[in-house]
Parts: sequence; structure tokens; C-alpha cells
Amino acid sequence: MGETWSLTLREKCRLRVFENRVLRRVFGPKRDEVTGEWRKLHNEELKDLYSLPDIVQVVKSRRMRWAGHVVRMGEGRGVHRVLVGKHERKRPMGRPRRRWEDNIKMDLLGSGRGWRLDGVGSG
Repeated sequence: MGETWSLTLREKCRLRVFENRVLRRVFGPKRDEVTGEWRKLHNEELKDLYSLPDIVQVVKSRRMRWAGHVVRMGEGRGVHRVLVGKHERKRPMGRPRRRWEDNIKMDLLGSGRGWRLDGVGSG
């Protein structure tokens, strides 16, 4: 399901908080060497213990993988039209919501790999 999520900044933050809460539960508390008291692990300590990418990075990588599938499908398929927005609709009021396509473009720019998706967002 993460392949089509359009995460807002608030949702990203909440996912990271949830992930850290789960990791703190998994790894348990740490005993302070100086005072001898038990304390919660800090975020950086959790990151060092849990070497896999955080949940937001996993969502981004799955979204980029799905974008590759969509591009290879071509414009004749219904999935491509739905995800890329090739249908006519009345424009909603307010600030436009970030679309799946916008997230893909930002993910690709942030990856530093120089990839282009010609089939996504071309119209």
C-alpha cells in the first residue's frame, strides 16, 4: 500500500515517531554507565542499533519502484491514467494536495541518481 502514499510532512513525522516507539520497545532501555540508572534509548542510538532504512525511506523506495512499473505499463492501461491523472475533473478549492506524481518527482530529485520518468507527469 505504501507504493501510492502521498505523505505529508506531518504524516512522515508521525510514522517516524511510531517507528521509534516500536524500536524502543524491541531494544528495551539502556543502563547509564555513570549513574547506573535505566533510561530510554535516544533516537541516534536507535538509528545505530537498527541499521535498516527508516520507514519513510522504505515508503519512498517502494513508491519509486511502483513508478517504474507504471511507466513500463504505458498510457493505454487504466492504472497509468488513474495514477498520473489523465482524466478531467473540476478543480477543488484550496491548496492543491500533493499528488503521487509530485512525490515521485521529489523522490527522484532527492535520490541524486539523475533518473527521468518520461511517462509520469507529461501532461
